[in-house]
Amino acid sequence: MHQPGDPGLVPLPASTQVLGGSALLRDGARVLADPALRPAARWWRRVTEEAFGIDLVPVTGPSDDGADEHAGDGPAGRPADVVLALAADLPAGGYRIEVDEAPSGAAVRVEAADLAGAHAATQTLRQLAGPKAFRRAPADYRGTAGGPALPAVRIEDHPRFAWRGVLLDVARHFLPKADVLRFVDLAAAHRLNVLQLHLTDDQGWRVQVHRYPELTRTGAWRRESTVGTWRTGSRDGRPHGGFYTQDDLREIVAYARDRGITVVPEIDVPGHVEAAVAAYPELGTRKDRSGVRTTWGISQDVLDPSEGSLAFFRHVLDEVLEVFDSPWIGLGGDEVPPTLWRESPAVVERARSLGLFGPDPSTGSGRRGAVDVAQLHGWFVARLAEHVSAAGRRAVVWDEAVSPMLPRDVIVTSWRGYAQGAAALAAGYDVVMAPEQVLYLDHRAGEHPAEPIPVGFLRTVEDVYSFDPLPPSLSAGFSLGEQASEGQIPSTQREQGRLLGAQAQVWTEHLDSARRVDYAAFPRLAAFAEVAWSPRGEREPGSAASKEFLERLERRHLPRLDAYGVEYRPLAGPHPWQTRPGVQGYPRDLAAETAVGGWVGLGGWREDGGVENLPEPAPEEAVAGERTPASAGTAEGDRTPEGDA
Repeated sequence: MHQPGDPGLVPLPASTQVLGGSALLRDGARVLADPALRPAARWWRRVTEEAFGIDLVPVTGPSDDGADEHAGDGPAGRPADVVLALAADLPAGGYRIEVDEAPSGAAVRVEAADLAGAHAATQTLRQLAGPKAFRRAPADYRGTAGGPALPAVRIEDHPRFAWRGVLLDVARHFLPKADVLRFVDLAAAHRLNVLQLHLTDDQGWRVQVHRYPELTRTGAWRRESTVGTWRTGSRDGRPHGGFYTQDDLREIVAYARDRGITVVPEIDVPGHVEAAVAAYPELGTRKDRSGVRTTWGISQDVLDPSEGSLAFFRHVLDEVLEVFDSPWIGLGGDEVPPTLWRESPAVVERARSLGLFGPDPSTGSGRRGAVDVAQLHGWFVARLAEHVSAAGRRAVVWDEAVSPMLPRDVIVTSWRGYAQGAAALAAGYDVVMAPEQVLYLDHRAGEHPAEPIPVGFLRTVEDVYSFDPLPPSLSAGFSLGEQASEGQIPSTQREQGRLLGAQAQVWTEHLDSARRVDYAAFPRLAAFAEVAWSPRGEREPGSAASKEFLERLERRHLPRLDAYGVEYRPLAGPHPWQTRPGVQGYPRDLAAETAVGGWVGLGGWREDGGVENLPEPAPEEAVAGERTPASAGTAEGDRTPEGDA
């Protein structure tokens, strides 16, 4: 199944030739990089020096305008040992690596189409150096320092999709900055290039806004948290909170950029706003200061879609735009129950004044019917998207925010199912596929009886590895964006949208620490990364490719994660210390939901009912109404995820 000496790279490159033998990088090896590729070279030198206790010496060519392996300072005629050069014949984001056992020039030559390709190439070089390369210091420090022996190989590679993303929810449970930086490293190690930071939600506001200090003074902490599913009414009685200063976030942005990752901030509106409303009650429809939400699920407390709320969030976005250099800004737009809007005469009048009417059900002729406050959802998001566009950026929204009012330059993330993404493409929007049916990594990864807080659908490593961003029955006629680069993501309006790529989600209602994030994300995030990066293939569970991946993962890649200190979920099930005895989850039945919802799915807030739509019951009612895992996912009311998008 493997060539002798196969390095077992993850994601799998487009082409790998194992030549036999190896090249040793010695202490004092010289590294020459094209000026455009130096950020990637600098990162690789640093992590390699730390892991092996050696010095890698950067050198420059006489003209400083390219990478000539025979140029550089030092003894005349001595070539550089490692060369990183630009190559115009590679696709965007692509690279070549040649490691020569007996070189006449450089022992390692990297050619990259651009800086993104160089970042990918240096991550591959790190994997080629073996698990030791993922340590922060040499484990054999008592011996003589020795550099890595790289297997002699020829690799040619490029990304399948331009957008290879992962969302990290730091609103439900705050992660300290150091843990976020570590997560960035792990995402980069798998050649992911977008990190969406979910910074605000009902349960916490995590970004400092100078104009509105109460957002973090009041909104950044809650008095306690629900433990397990919200249906049990179980609380821990322990305050939880934290936030990032603007300089913290600038540091995260710069750290990620040095590893080839763009950080996309998400400020979720007009739902998921209880933390903001706790700080500034005038923003809410009810206008009361009820405190930051302490439980999960979908809240009916949404923004008052007033001019004051719009102005407030425009000011918030102005500061966000100054902190983050990303071309994309997340506006949320998911799960917005209009219940309180319908009960508010002021909101009904606002919808009337804006001309938001539904069709006349009695005629079906397109004549104007009654005032439709639900359209305020799309109207509000569209106004903020225009504000983002005016600043030269593009808004990113969840699929519920699509409406005839949404500008066509907005990127739509399809989370409730697959059909929403296909519909957005047909309407002219660029799309990122993130269906909860496969890519919600907080959902349970196995059926082990001790699985900690088992929520959502059962999605194993093999299931994630078989993910197809847009199934053939939905993809006919669409541009799927394969072999595109980040720089090729289009911004012009067109009749039909483009599938930019895919994104995995790590929601943290039930992940209260970096250890729990590790458990949920890995190794499934490695499987997702290969789907997003490597060429399309037949990856169904049980297929030859799936079996090969599992073998490569266990034999080659998990040792890398071990060396880095990742507390991933073992393939056979959790370690005893990874379990959460007595904490109830809420499993869902994928087959049952698919039988009803098809490619659309049944997630999110729904007008036709659902458990999450209902007002929160008292704790004793919630306990009495809890269904057993055997019946979960089969009843009519079980239509929404434990977590939200």
